[in-house]
Parts: sequence; C-alpha cells; structure tokens
Amino acid sequence: MSSRRRFLSAASFAAAGLALAPLAACSRDTAVPPLPAPAGAAPPPAANPGTLITRAIPSTGETVPAIGAGTSGSYEIALDSPDFARLQETIKVFFDGGATLFDTSPNYTNADEVLGALLASGGWRDRCFLATKIAADDRAAMEAQWRQSQRRLQTDHVELLQVHNLRALDIAWPYAQQLKASGATRYIGLTHYLESGHAALVSAMRAHRPDFVQVNYSVNAPQAAQTVLPVAQELGIAVLINRAFDDGKLFARVKDSTLPEWAGDVGVTSWSQLFLKFAISHPAVTAVIPATGRPDRQADQLRAGRGPLLSAAQQDELVARFA
Repeated sequence: MSSRRRFLSAASFAAAGLALAPLAACSRDTAVPPLPAPAGAAPPPAANPGTLITRAIPSTGETVPAIGAGTSGSYEIALDSPDFARLQETIKVFFDGGATLFDTSPNYTNADEVLGALLASGGWRDRCFLATKIAADDRAAMEAQWRQSQRRLQTDHVELLQVHNLRALDIAWPYAQQLKASGATRYIGLTHYLESGHAALVSAMRAHRPDFVQVNYSVNAPQAAQTVLPVAQELGIAVLINRAFDDGKLFARVKDSTLPEWAGDVGVTSWSQLFLKFAISHPAVTAVIPATGRPDRQADQLRAGRGPLLSAAQQDELVARFA
C-alpha cells in the first residue's frame, strides 16, 4: 500500500501538467504511478476468469463492462520511455480481461497521444469503447481541439464525447450534438468532478438529457447518491464514476487496515476492489473508470467487476466507516 501513497507526488506531468491541472481534474482516479518491475520478476497475474459485470446504456440498450479505465496521470508519460512498454502490458491485461471502456481528455497533457499509440500498437481500437471530452471556451477552439483529438487518438470517431466539467456548455453542447449527428460520436455527455458541481450538473441533465453523465462518487464522498444518481435513473442517463479512490487518498486511510469480515463473501481481496465494487453497486452506475499504469494493479481492478455486488447494508457500512 505504501507505493500507492506516492501517487500524489508523481501525478503531476512537469510544468505543462501543472498548468492544465484545473482543466484536467474531471476523472482523476489515478491509483498509483507505474513503478519499475524488479529484474527477473514474474509476469503480473491475470484477472480472475469469468465474465465482467456489464451494464446497459439506457438510451440504446448497448452494454459495456462495469470496470473501465481512465488515463489521467498514469498515461501521461513519454512515448519512448520504459513506462510506455509497461502500459502496453497494462492495456493488454485490460482488454484480455474483457474490459472495453477508456475515458480520456485532451487536457491530460499527452494522454490522448499515448492512448492512441497503445490502441494502434495492439490493434485494440475496434474493441475499445472510447470516451473523450470537449474542454475549450469558444467554438473555434473546440473545433481545433476535436481535430487534435482525432489525430492523437488515431481515430475519426469516438463512442462518447463529453463536455468537460460543463465548460462553456452553451457553446459546447450544440457542437457535441452536431458531432453526434454527423456520426463522429455515438453518445454525448456531461461531466463534473466535485460535489460543488452536482447542482449545476443536475440542472444541465434536466435541460439537455445527455446520453451519459460522469461524476465523482466514493466511499468518503457519496453525495452523488442523493443528487446526481437518482436523476440519472429518472431520466435514463448512463453514469460513469470518477475519483472512486479520491485521488489515491483512500489508500492512506486504509494503511494496515483489514478488509471487512464480509469482503470474501463478495469476492473482494483488496481495498481497491472494494472501493470500485462500492461504486458499481449503485444501480444507476454504468461503469467506474480508475487509471493505473501497472499490469498487476489493472488485473486487481478488473476483479472488482466480477462476483456479487455489495448489499445496501454493506454500502452503508462503508460510508459510515469513511465519513
């Protein structure tokens, strides 16, 4: 667990990343920065066999696995670095384990470029449910950003295009609708990452009826269950969950702590699995999107998408524990 706590000091991507931090903060579920594997180390364990839990997208009925991945932090690396080779192993574990959904953003420094190169190198683009964002202040900048995203992601379309943190929504939403109508994206959505943005997000959900919303939800920040998630159920909107690890802070809180006695009953063997399983146990949630740059931790995260979900009593117990 101690290596997980080093995430915060390593999450910045030099000065450029720091400059973009206010814009990039939507889905920072980065678990831990990648660490070098010891010489002669055994290959990472594969994810548990079995089918991942899937959820239907209400607007179409299409299903996606409930465990996805983000790119913030972990995918902001140099293309010619050892970290890239490690990410090739990580993304292989992801797809071989049955997962498909990747969420990224043009504001995560070079994460789009890295993800695009990884998908191309492994031939995984056709298997990927690819989500990215619009995050600019005027129409010209949005159009230029979308062209750049296409180049960096090495694709002419995405499955989901989201307005990042409701930014310039009055301009961005009509543009997203236009891109959907042209076939550049199948779904459009809205995102936020703070409780302070929930009210505005709910208002936008009612006004625009997006296909997806993305919002923060975790054992120590469960407020979305009273605000965003019920409205998503009411309106038939798919939900992606960011910050399920509270930017890695939750791992410091459980250092040297044992899992609940009932963890084995739901197939949970690690705190990361428990935090993710908490998120997907809410019936409104479509998928959770943690990031990691390590194959072993990717396998661990995928295990959260198998086996029984948490009961309401178990969810309540966790919320009370981390309040």
